[in-house]
Amino acid sequence: MSWSLERDDGTITEWERSDGYATVRLRERAAGGFVVRLDVMEQAADESAYERIRFDDREAADTRATEWREARDLDD
Repeated sequence: MSWSLERDDGTITEWERSDGYATVRLRERAAGGFVVRLDVMEQAADESAYERIRFDDREAADTRATEWREARDLDD
């Protein structure tokens, strides 16, 4: 299953998996730095999960968001 960009407003960038049961969100913090969050619902075909990691720079946060999307991509 593929991921699509659902939101990108300069503060929050969020991708949703095509089944609708998983999201990855990258958010700029008001206090500085970035937070990346993975949320896979219990209804998903794969194992549910929730992870949240804080990064000092956007590049590292973006790398983690990409890794999560690649790891949680489901074959149709």
